[in-house]
Amino acid sequence: MTVDPKKVLRLNLPQWQGGDHPDYRIGARVLAAIAPQPLGPEETVAVPEAHDDVRPVEEGIVSRRPLLDLVAAAMSAIRRHSPDAVVTLGGDCLVDLAPIAYLNERYGDDLAVLWVDAHPDVMGAEQFRNAHAHVLAMLMGIGDPVFVAAVPRPVQARQILYVGLTETTPFETDFIAKHGLARLSPEDLAGSAEPVLAWLRASGAKKVAVHFDLDVLDPTLYDFLLSLDPAAKPNAFDGIAKGRMRFEEVARILTAVDAEADVVGLAIAEYMPWSAIQLSKSLQTLPLLGKR
Repeated sequence: MTVDPKKVLRLNLPQWQGGDHPDYRIGARVLAAIAPQPLGPEETVAVPEAHDDVRPVEEGIVSRRPLLDLVAAAMSAIRRHSPDAVVTLGGDCLVDLAPIAYLNERYGDDLAVLWVDAHPDVMGAEQFRNAHAHVLAMLMGIGDPVFVAAVPRPVQARQILYVGLTETTPFETDFIAKHGLARLSPEDLAGSAEPVLAWLRASGAKKVAVHFDLDVLDPTLYDFLLSLDPAAKPNAFDGIAKGRMRFEEVARILTAVDAEADVVGLAIAEYMPWSAIQLSKSLQTLPLLGKR
């Protein structure tokens, strides 16, 4: 890695509206607290708490207006520093819209995007109302036109590699095929970084932005994933693709990538530490701490 640590922006973005799940806000705040201290500048975007159980749907997207405001706030925070690299701690997956849009504008065709995720995030409002499942399509210039307008230079399909992608819906499968997006399943990787490095070398890119959705991890091994929500209804996550990777596998791949090119973006999304979330809610019932 040749990026100066003092030119790496730490962006804390406890956004929950993209997944329409207020507990993402708590997860992001915990993640920011336990992450290594930044050596460069740090920005924390103010994200309002949920005040109602039902959020408005506009143009088929839940909480569309607040999300657009947060995208603008995140981009403003990034541009204040003009960093060489951005670490984003979220929050739902839509937290990566502004950082990757900024990095793609800065580095152009020299940027590769590794989408480390069990899901492809290419749906639109017609398929799903939660915008965290739209983010990669938006970065490609596809989807809600106002979100797309926040991306100065769309990411091209040739710049993108899915890492750890599992089963996809018919819509997602067709989208991936139509746009020629490269994909590697956990089985394709077989614990090795070489398939990723081979793709990266062929791309010619020397800069890499990594989107790391923790749901790429195996839920039988980790207890901080959305699909393990103790308050969810039985079978709530049936039919939804689950990750099959270990954290150590992802770390080895990213370390190998960093030795091959400059990692200039790292977003970690969808951290749900359920015991901490429950304690956070319990603390609100105490005198002096509780909501007034």
